[in-house]
Amino acid sequence: MGSGIIQTFAEKGFDVLAFESFAAARENATGKIAKLIQKRVEKKQTTPEEADKSIKRIRWCDSLDELADTEFVVEAIIESFPSKATLFSELDKITRPETILASNTSSISITKIAAVTSRADKCIGMHFMNPVPLMPLVEVIRGHMTSNETYSSTESLARDLGKTPVEVNDYPGFVSNRVLMPMINEAIYALWEGVGSKESIDQVMKLGMNHPMGPLELADFIGLDVCLAIMNVLYEGFSDSKYRPCPLLKKMVDAGQLGRKTKRGFYQY
Repeated sequence: MGSGIIQTFAEKGFDVLAFESFAAARENATGKIAKLIQKRVEKKQTTPEEADKSIKRIRWCDSLDELADTEFVVEAIIESFPSKATLFSELDKITRPETILASNTSSISITKIAAVTSRADKCIGMHFMNPVPLMPLVEVIRGHMTSNETYSSTESLARDLGKTPVEVNDYPGFVSNRVLMPMINEAIYALWEGVGSKESIDQVMKLGMNHPMGPLELADFIGLDVCLAIMNVLYEGFSDSKYRPCPLLKKMVDAGQLGRKTKRGFYQY
């Protein structure tokens, strides 16, 4: 998600300061962005000159302190409230008071994240869809204290990125994952209970519901650890048993079978 967000901003003409604390992830993102932009050249969706300009707009930072003069920050770290809270607290101290701090969280409360800062009115959710360069939707999530000015600026920015912003309120999972993740979780229950094979479950949803990807294949694409984290947020946030993560999902995450990123999930890659 992070590399896709970086690529999207750069290709739309924005100068991007990117920070990644893990060297291997940073190296992987750098190569992935260059490769995807080059693919767009091969498909004649952009010119070699424009591709080169896009790559040059990206500058990797060695420290968060280098973000001090940024106008807008988008966080895209792991789906963990303690991790996001720590980062937002640091960004609050580093960046200018007028800088908007946005989270790409897929389920965690923007109000709760904003509360660790001194600028709750300038904190907002900006939930991109994966893969970011291709998917048009951005959920723009208002926290309890998010100002109208912050919302308007973020909505305008999303449109400048060529995205379609959709306003949603701050509830666990927002709209996208409150609807999507229980479907995926129910598909995992159907597999666990022997209702059908993984292929059968995915085929039913693809051929019967016209989904481009079956729910189990999609879970592998998203990452089973991410799916579990979101289901836990829904389960804890609503205290409703219908959001209880399937035991099979928990077991696969415990086993390190996280989907495409580990080469093994419901399918092998």
